[in-house]
Amino acid sequence: MKTRLIFVAAMLMYVAILSAQTRVVAHRGYWKTEGSAQNSITALMKADQVQAWGSELDILQTADGVLVVNHDATIGENKILIEDANYADIKDIKLSNGETLPTLKEYMKAFKKCRHTRLILEIKQHTTDEKMQRATRAVVEMVKKMKIGKRVEYISFMPVICDEVLKCDPSAKVAYLSNKLTPAQCKERGYTGVDFHYSIFQLRPHWVKECHDLGLEVNCWTVNSDAALRQMIELGVDIITTDVPERAAELIKEYESKK
Repeated sequence: MKTRLIFVAAMLMYVAILSAQTRVVAHRGYWKTEGSAQNSITALMKADQVQAWGSELDILQTADGVLVVNHDATIGENKILIEDANYADIKDIKLSNGETLPTLKEYMKAFKKCRHTRLILEIKQHTTDEKMQRATRAVVEMVKKMKIGKRVEYISFMPVICDEVLKCDPSAKVAYLSNKLTPAQCKERGYTGVDFHYSIFQLRPHWVKECHDLGLEVNCWTVNSDAALRQMIELGVDIITTDVPERAAELIKEYESKK
């Protein structure tokens, strides 16, 4: 009886995954709109305004332990390497919309005001495993202190980071960004999803079903053209990361209406 119940529950979950509507993540926030900039707090708030399911951001840690929100390893006209700089050296650098480089703490405080979106935290590669593990521990600790764990998911290109997240919080949702691991290998490591470039699914469309069979969520990035968006929606990916979240939502709605 117990075995049968487990089987039924697994089948129901599988059906739910297959029938769920594709969700939209704003890549580095909703920055392709007036007054916004990549990884800015404005981009986060605009993602929430358009009711994107998620808003992605990039995190690096300074030499003196401050977590900042920035995509590139370097920042400013002088290309300062963030992981080797003290926060005081970079804190006044401006983003393209005039905002000051945000700390992760500032970003999370703003996020608490959001009503619709969730945070997709990409912890970036640093030059050593030790630095990546240190940054990861600090990120997970801040999530816990801010009490936002139920509204946060983690992604990274680095297995050492994904592994460290799960070490710090075994209940965390973690997706691997590179295709250097197969879906089966991601499952073996305890990850809850994959987050591959959409071209990977164009080459290996069967991976979507394989991931779902393994109980993994499927995210793809960064999908911007109508043709690619439609292709990923039709493949049945769970999440699309895009610079055009409003357009992606329109195409999902269009697809769902034709079912």
